[in-house]
Amino acid sequence: MTEIHIPNLPPDVLFHFGSINVTNTMINVWIAIVIFFVLGIFVKRSIKLKPGKLQNICEFFLESVLGYFDQVTGDRKKTIKFLPIVGSIFFFVLLSNWLGLLPGTGSITVGHNMLLRPANTDLNLTLAMALVSVISSHIYAFGAIGIFTHLGKFIQIKNIFKSITNGPISILTAIIEFAVGLIEIVSEIAKVISLSLRLFGNIFAGEVLISVIGALVAALVPTPFMLLELLVGLIQAAVFSMLTLVYLTVAVQAPHGEH
Repeated sequence: MTEIHIPNLPPDVLFHFGSINVTNTMINVWIAIVIFFVLGIFVKRSIKLKPGKLQNICEFFLESVLGYFDQVTGDRKKTIKFLPIVGSIFFFVLLSNWLGLLPGTGSITVGHNMLLRPANTDLNLTLAMALVSVISSHIYAFGAIGIFTHLGKFIQIKNIFKSITNGPISILTAIIEFAVGLIEIVSEIAKVISLSLRLFGNIFAGEVLISVIGALVAALVPTPFMLLELLVGLIQAAVFSMLTLVYLTVAVQAPHGEH
């Protein structure tokens, strides 16, 4: 009977670099980074007024991404402004997901540990990207509408003091606004949790599915599931990046009543 190897929830530690635990998901992360680094060098060297094949391919993907982002921002200037963060997240998540389908991922072992594992099956990585996404939205908001205006979306204490002289209705309104601000703070925390868990859960579930199907049936049968995972990887990259773009777009808008 074929033994089914179900991946552990935490990544496997392969070795230690000083006090740093180097895990199998970190290996996949660095493979993705090296690919982007090498591709960036080749693209930079090949940029010409008359583009070659590599430049044409990159420009095609970039224009496609810009078009989708414009549908959210409604403004090409905002799209260009947010592109470094949102575009980096999209392509990194996409490549990381697809690298998890390469032969050897999940099957090559070092001792009793897998050498390669999809990067986004590590909750530490998805949580870090979610924090970058949400924190970046606040940083962009500080620059676009001002620190105090943005913080005013969450902290409404001053309205309570101003309303004391305006009667009980104004006091009640100020208290409600203050409570809404606290709810907004909770929603920011919820954004981080939902972004990180959604990506982690979908990619980890796909890894478990491929492992089980691959152990139970012949080599060709898992192929449709791997093709499905290619689609899932694309969808998850799009969802994560588009939600980040929504957070950025909403954050830089001034609150209602600000002029």
